[in-house]
Amino acid sequence: MRTTALPILAAALLSLPAPADDLEARVAAMARVGSASSPSFSPDGTRLAFVSNLTGVPQVWTIPVSGGFPELVTPLEDPVGLVRWSPGGALLAFTVAPGGGMNEQVGVVRPDGSGLRLMTAGGRETNRLSGFTRDASRLLVASNERSAATIDAFLLEPLTGETSARTRSPGSHAYTDVSCDGRFALLSRVAQRGDSDLLLVDLETGAELLLTPHERPASFGGGVFSPDGRTVWLSSNAGRDLSAFARVRLAANGAPGPVEVVAARDDAELSLFEVDEAGLTAALVWNVAGRSELAFVDLATGRSRPGPALPSEIVSSLAFSPDGTRLALVLSGSTAPMDVWILDRAKGSLRPLTRSPHAGVDLAALVKPTLVRFPARDGLPLTGWLYRPAGATGPGPLVLSFHGGPEAQERPAFRPDVQALVSQGISVLAPNVRGSSGFGKRFMNLDNGALRQGAVEDIAASVDFAVKEGLADPKRIGITGGSYGGYMTMAGLATYPGLFAAGANLFGIVNFATFFRNTEPWMAAISKTEYGDPETEAALLHDLSPIHRIDRVKAPTLVLHGANDTNCPVIEAEQVVASLKEQGVPVKYVLFPDEGHGFRKTANRVRSAVEVTRWFARYLKETPP
Repeated sequence: MRTTALPILAAALLSLPAPADDLEARVAAMARVGSASSPSFSPDGTRLAFVSNLTGVPQVWTIPVSGGFPELVTPLEDPVGLVRWSPGGALLAFTVAPGGGMNEQVGVVRPDGSGLRLMTAGGRETNRLSGFTRDASRLLVASNERSAATIDAFLLEPLTGETSARTRSPGSHAYTDVSCDGRFALLSRVAQRGDSDLLLVDLETGAELLLTPHERPASFGGGVFSPDGRTVWLSSNAGRDLSAFARVRLAANGAPGPVEVVAARDDAELSLFEVDEAGLTAALVWNVAGRSELAFVDLATGRSRPGPALPSEIVSSLAFSPDGTRLALVLSGSTAPMDVWILDRAKGSLRPLTRSPHAGVDLAALVKPTLVRFPARDGLPLTGWLYRPAGATGPGPLVLSFHGGPEAQERPAFRPDVQALVSQGISVLAPNVRGSSGFGKRFMNLDNGALRQGAVEDIAASVDFAVKEGLADPKRIGITGGSYGGYMTMAGLATYPGLFAAGANLFGIVNFATFFRNTEPWMAAISKTEYGDPETEAALLHDLSPIHRIDRVKAPTLVLHGANDTNCPVIEAEQVVASLKEQGVPVKYVLFPDEGHGFRKTANRVRSAVEVTRWFARYLKETPP
């Protein structure tokens, strides 16, 4: 039975802060701000399924597109990642992470909340969901259940659990679409990070045809059939630096033509696209130095026109209504949490459909970051987002915050952790060092293998900039980051021990040897170009691992990690904590027993933000003698 929207009130009451002078209460209020994502229309276009953390744990909800109260569909203890509504309307497919880990499972449930069941085994395997076939008969799923080192793509019948069209080649695979007649599928194959292909698969014979031949590393994304099956729409950076919107035309005999660029910009990368069911229009989202811009392309003519101005900086998801008249967007920004908005294409009007709760937090009072530009020590242009406390003048405490990935990008996103630091009078600089995405594939590949030392040197360049511009007191600089950002944190503390007064490592890599031995085998298999091959480049990986320079770390260090992390296993944290304790360096270790890679549950996000804020307030607020 479907649950009504009463949890909204409960969540709001639970998030009411204690007195305004209570640091923990203020930080906790910001960490409790809600979010909504993964929109998917019902076949008749009247309702929308989405994922929200209204109950404290991300779950599946539905809401009338015309507006109204959301209704809870999946009252689970574990976090849901995404949801897709079947074209037939009978089912919702979703992913859920047991224990908050990375080993997601695929489930189905009726829109009224009944009939919930998992379709995958529920063990240590990693499962992914792309959606339904157009006739709603099968799910597009990928899993490493057959081989831990390989992500196979297959079709899954949701009623019987029968599988078909399973791939068995090395690499990480996913079906992205199946043609309307059900004969062909589009298959994404990732050989190494930053190097992928798109293939046409004959579902009757199993034959595979390469659609995207290339000589140098290139990435192809999306993969959507036109209604007649004669055109494939995709993103591509083959033969160019910045990703563009492209197509591959298929001849009557199935032979592919070349990858043709349809829409491109010299100042921006294509970050995502969505094609309407009629195959008439594509919605494009361009990444312009971290901010999103929306555009539409007439697929018959190739003509592009800009979309409306957006009320927030970032678009992270798109979904057309079945009739193509409306577009659901997930919008967020530095002062706006992630919410679903509806664009009426005829009127050009945008309205919010969800309103994530933010009890105790005045969103208008949050700080908007400034895009800053500065040179690396070798002259490479770098950028970053600078958050300054209101009224701040002159040098003061500052924290460098590094994103994960490393193929990710620091953007003006909703960052409760950053806003919590700013509320304590601590500036935050979030750099995009070499290796970051969003600036073209050349920039993204500048940290591969031995080039990683250049990214580490960008840490020092970020400090140089902050001090030179009078933003940071050189005696009160901290460093933090999660996942690969945790690697950068420990690399910065070990390489430049005199630059930092404190650090906070969140679920980061510190030892590439143990990372490759203990991470998911499929992750290890596709990460050799990025980091180095442990079989042939063990010496390089040793030199790049902060654990082998940990005796140089002098700054007090906070370590946060999820016990169920299979991406960066907990042994990475344990090595840091044991070594620093042995050296007598102040260290605090917080292990989250019900989380995996990152913190998805509200209570854990609250504790993480509180711990990090208290740590830097303790070590940076007072100028050392």
